[in-house]
Amino acid sequence: MTGWPLADAVHVGSPGVVRPAFESWQWRAGNTFVSLLARAGVGPIQLLTTHDRSTGEPHTIPVVPVEQGGARWLVAPYGTVGWVRNAREDRRVRLRYGRTTRDYETREVGADEAGPVLKRYVAVATKTRSQFGATKDSPVADFAAEAARHPVFELVAISSGAASGGTSSTDP
Repeated sequence: MTGWPLADAVHVGSPGVVRPAFESWQWRAGNTFVSLLARAGVGPIQLLTTHDRSTGEPHTIPVVPVEQGGARWLVAPYGTVGWVRNAREDRRVRLRYGRTTRDYETREVGADEAGPVLKRYVAVATKTRSQFGATKDSPVADFAAEAARHPVFELVAISSGAASGGTSSTDP
């Protein structure tokens, strides 16, 4: 049992890899709960906001950014989902953790750079391990081999003078 609601799950990629039922009430309830934790600054989960590539409307979801090689990264464990397409189009995202909000530019990376980041992600984000063919003990090459199914973005902080509306803020 993976802990994710799989009632309407579909198989993707490698055998044994399933995509959770994103529209299920269990999935939405789980996202609501972890979003509350992120707003409180509890745990590793942060809130990612992207702007819809069609409407420009903001969309916010919980994510687990990882630190690897002195950089900060976002991993898409479920493949090319909405936030990935939005980040590819806009190339700017916002992360919130507790009362702190920071804006970033994104840079999508290839398999060679993604391999070590994916390995680190699987070690940190345990609930999504079932989405990977490689295990936490697999060599980096195994993660690089499946990088096309899990987009990886480097996050480059935007300096406060470079973005409109400020980048790093603390709510009152």
